Amino acid sequence: MFKKLYLVLVLGATLACSAKPAKPVKVNGSNNIEPDEKQSVVCKTIATMISKYNYKKVDLNDSISTVIYNRYLKMMDESHNYFLASDIQDFDKYKTVLDDDVKNGNLTDVFYIFNVYQKRYIDRIKYSLTQLDNKFDFSKNENFTYDRDNLPYVSSEIEMNKLWSERVKYDMLNLKLASPDVAKNKETLRKRYTNLLSQANKLNNQDVFQVFMDAFTEAIDPHTNYFNPANAANFNIEMSRQLEGIGAGLNTENEFVIIRSLTPGGPAEKSKQVNVDDRIVGVAQGADGEFQNIVGWRVENAIALIRGKKGTTVKLELLPKGMSIGSKPKVVEIVREKIILKDESAKKEIRTYNENGKTIKIGVISVPAFYIDFNDYKSGNPNYKSTTHDVKLLIDSLKLQGVDGIVMDMRQNGGGSLLEAVDLTGLFIKSGPVVQVRNPNDEIEVDKDEDPSVAYAGPMAILVDRFSASATEIFSGAIQDYGRGIVVGTQTYGKGSVQNAIDLDRVIPPSMLERVAGLVDKTKKPVTTGSQSVFGQLNLTIAKFYRVTGNSTQHKGVTPDIQFPSVIPLDKYGEDTEPSAMPFDVIAKSDYTKVGDFSAVLPQLKKLHDQRMATSPNYKYMLEDIAEIKKHEAEKSVTLNEQKLKEQRDADDKKAFEENNLRRVAMGLPALKKGQTRPRNEDLDFLKREAGQILTDYISFGNKLTSTTAPAVSN
Repeated sequence: MFKKLYLVLVLGATLACSAKPAKPVKVNGSNNIEPDEKQSVVCKTIATMISKYNYKKVDLNDSISTVIYNRYLKMMDESHNYFLASDIQDFDKYKTVLDDDVKNGNLTDVFYIFNVYQKRYIDRIKYSLTQLDNKFDFSKNENFTYDRDNLPYVSSEIEMNKLWSERVKYDMLNLKLASPDVAKNKETLRKRYTNLLSQANKLNNQDVFQVFMDAFTEAIDPHTNYFNPANAANFNIEMSRQLEGIGAGLNTENEFVIIRSLTPGGPAEKSKQVNVDDRIVGVAQGADGEFQNIVGWRVENAIALIRGKKGTTVKLELLPKGMSIGSKPKVVEIVREKIILKDESAKKEIRTYNENGKTIKIGVISVPAFYIDFNDYKSGNPNYKSTTHDVKLLIDSLKLQGVDGIVMDMRQNGGGSLLEAVDLTGLFIKSGPVVQVRNPNDEIEVDKDEDPSVAYAGPMAILVDRFSASATEIFSGAIQDYGRGIVVGTQTYGKGSVQNAIDLDRVIPPSMLERVAGLVDKTKKPVTTGSQSVFGQLNLTIAKFYRVTGNSTQHKGVTPDIQFPSVIPLDKYGEDTEPSAMPFDVIAKSDYTKVGDFSAVLPQLKKLHDQRMATSPNYKYMLEDIAEIKKHEAEKSVTLNEQKLKEQRDADDKKAFEENNLRRVAMGLPALKKGQTRPRNEDLDFLKREAGQILTDYISFGNKLTSTTAPAVSN
């Protein structure tokens, strides 16, 4: 599917002629973060690519500029807790010029807005610190309004101080309800606020640029996204479910980068020299590389140094737990390897059901994403890591264990590789079209399963929810359209667009990279990294996909055959809630042949489901949860009266504890005692259990009520 997107790279000549941006306006009280030439190049490049190659072909004009402007302000200060009304009046002059700024690569205006935001943020945290020595009276009937999205911006410093005094009082009240030790609580808040101040002062121009580019690209469409080098690396790890590095989870604590976990069998663990809670103070590339001190660094910057190509060497300077800061660090040399993220890959389990005295075994395969190792795939490695390969192995295992049916749990699966959606569908159908793809020129390409073999031909169901999107909708839509399986759950997200991941290092001409490098201060030594690109990555919407019936999943998603109430608010999450989303439409159907028809059996399956739900305590509790969520969403403020808040929370805790035990008993589990921790790996997933029961009902019918012709099984 559009495997090769050829871009007309006339960008080089265009970029080389960029006008010199206006001199930045200094903002007293901020760190006056400034953009660099590299970001200017990226901004212009993306503006050109979006104008020419985005599916929607949006004209960058004053109207779009206003949308970008409003999104940018919202990303920084959605609840109107930082900017003053006077700031917004000052910014209004930029409302219709941001379109020209992005086309010219001029980031001066957007960085000025951010620097004002940073000043306001720092001012608020510093003010909060000054309030900690106050005496707080929690007997007054006061309220703190925490949700100010729809309220006007604060008009004065005095009004802002009042708002933040209430916020500090609420933070203190929260701690007081847990512990009466006032001095300790004040010290806890002091550390919290000081840490926030420290994090704010570590923000760099990459952070600012990422926030603005999010506002820019999402104003065009929700799924065209720019990823800075660090975020691009993380995105590709998510897509492949693997990375190249040392196999260590990192975090920060008191200015140190700390090792928080070790991947079993990873290079760090195998070295026997690296331990959890070790502090990393220096990183060097190669056996002879020079160490860079990383004390005080943000964790993502440290990760960029430590990750790198498999087979390469990285050296770490470590301070083991308990060793003083002044001690000489030990040096560990590690060869990087490919790390498979098994915890984030497809998994299986078997659930048993009793149907008229007969035990039915249902295999459940949970698929978190449609992942693929593109590098291994492109290199021709037949054993590349992918969703389809992993699921095929799980299916083979479940068949050996004698399951009677399989539920594919695709909840929370936001999609991923379109290629994998086609290949995964091919595990369950003999052959035929899976998805249609239309490009901006209205040319339609049909992606087919060409492999006549079938990994699994038995009864199957697909469990989806509101966060099942994109590739998940292709897969579940195709299975539904072919009559191959039953789809249960809630209406899916409705993302019917296709993105192409573009490595900007391969788009921006080398001459431009040399030009940017030539602007670097010659007195500074360049920072060598073990991973990451230079310019980042653009995920560009280039096409729209359609089901074999011709219906788009855009906006409407996939409607399950048997629907569950949605715990996820449908009016807050989904493509149809996105202002810049493309509309639903229909094209001609593909030439495909259904393998089954559930229309006769679905009314009976739904009747059995409804009968269970009518007497199911868990179903009743789920409806109550949905009502409770809606109730809390409507709340905008909280009381600052200690007695009232304590009574409210005690009542909420008591209700939650009692309802949790009622749920447990309804699912055949013992009730918990006060303070008792729920056993690990305990399954309270009522919806997954019900999905398996629906499939069990279908199996108990003995296929008598369908015309499904199961394809031949290939082993």
